[in-house]
Amino acid sequence: MAGFQLKTGQWWCDAVALETLANEYGTPLYVYSRARLEENYHLLQTAFKALKPHIHFSVKSNANGAILRVLRELGSGFDVVSAGEAYRALRAGADAGSLVFAGVGKTESELIFALDNHLGWINVESVQELELLNRLANERSVKPQVALRINPQIEADTHHHMATGGHRSKFGIDVDDARSVLLQASQYLNLDIAGLHVHIGSQLANTGETVAALQRVLELAALHPIRNLDIGGGFPVPYRPDDELPEPAVFAEAVQQVLTAQAQRSFEIAIEPGRTLIADAGALLATVQYTKVREGRRVIVCDASMTELLRPALYDAYHHIVPVKDSQPSALPADIVGPVCETGDTLGVDRELAEVVRGDRLLIMSTGAYGMSMASNYNSRPRPAEVLVEDRFQRLIRRRETWDDLVRLEE
Repeated sequence: MAGFQLKTGQWWCDAVALETLANEYGTPLYVYSRARLEENYHLLQTAFKALKPHIHFSVKSNANGAILRVLRELGSGFDVVSAGEAYRALRAGADAGSLVFAGVGKTESELIFALDNHLGWINVESVQELELLNRLANERSVKPQVALRINPQIEADTHHHMATGGHRSKFGIDVDDARSVLLQASQYLNLDIAGLHVHIGSQLANTGETVAALQRVLELAALHPIRNLDIGGGFPVPYRPDDELPEPAVFAEAVQQVLTAQAQRSFEIAIEPGRTLIADAGALLATVQYTKVREGRRVIVCDASMTELLRPALYDAYHHIVPVKDSQPSALPADIVGPVCETGDTLGVDRELAEVVRGDRLLIMSTGAYGMSMASNYNSRPRPAEVLVEDRFQRLIRRRETWDDLVRLEE
C-alpha cells in the first residue's frame, strides 16, 4: 500500500524519508503522497463500479492546485461550494462541465460566475435561490442544469458539526418545499431542473441514514423527469488505528439495492468524495520545541498548531501522532500542544507517545483533508508549505508564507 510507512526505524512517504523533507523544507509541513491519492481514487471507482458514477472531488477538503490537477488527470470532476473553489478548479484545468456548484448561501455574483462560466450543475438550496437563479439565467439567455439539494430531515450518526441533513440544519430544501417546486417546475422557464442532491453529513458511521435519505429523494424523483441523482459523500475514514468503519463499497451496495427497487427508472449517479480520497494521502510534520511534565503527564510543545490543523479544536477530532524516528517508550502519557495563545490549541490529549526531546520530529497522520484548507493566520502565523511526493521525487506545491505575505494586502 502506498503512502506513509514505518521502515528502517523511521517514517517515509513512499520512497522519501520524512526527516529529509523536514530538513529541506522546514516545519510545520504538509506532505502528500500522489501514489496513495491515486490508489484511493481507483479503490473508490472499483467500489462504485456497478453504479458508474460521476466522481466530483470535494474541493473544500483540499484545494491545492497540484492536488486538483492530479485528480483531473484521473478523470475526476469537482464539487465546489464557492466561486473561489470553482475558480481554483478551472485554474487547475478542470472542464467547466465537470463542476457541481453547491453551497447554502451563494451570492448573486457567485451565481453569475457559475452562469457565465457554464458550470455543469448548480445545486440549489432554497426556493429563493431558485427564483434568483431563474431571473439571472433569463437575463443571460442561458438554461443551466439545476439540482435541488434536499434536506431529508434525517440526523446522521456523526459529530453534530458534520451533520447536514437534520431538522435544524441550514442546508437544503425541505421535502415539502421541494415537492411544490417539482410540481410547478414549468414556472422556472430558464432552468433545467433535472437533478436531486442529498448529502447528510461527513464521517457517516453506518449506511442506514444514507439509505433513508435516498428513499425520500426517490419519492420526490417520481414527481418530475429527473436524470441525475447526486448522493453526496460522507464515506468515513479511520483516524484511529483501531477504527472499524464501513468501506465505500458497503455504501455503494446499499445505494445499489435501493436503486434496484426503482427498476422502472434509471438515473445518472454522482458522488462527492473528499476525505475518502485525500485524508490518509496527507500528513503534517512538526518539530518538538519544548517538553515539560505537569500533573503526571508530559506536555509536548511543537511548532504545529490549530492554525495548521483546526480539526482537533473544532471537532475534538483524533489524529494519530508518532515520532518520525523510533525512540524509547515512555511511561508517562503525553499532551501534544501547539504555540498558539489558546487553551484549545491541543493536537492530541493523553496519548501513548514515545520519548521525544527538543528538535525531534512528529508525524500527525491523515491530515490531507480539512488540514491545509482550514489553515489560518491566527496569531499572525504564516501558513505552512506543502510538498507532493511522487515515488522517490518531491516537489514544493505551495511555498511557506512569509511575514511580508501577512501584511501584503494591508495599507
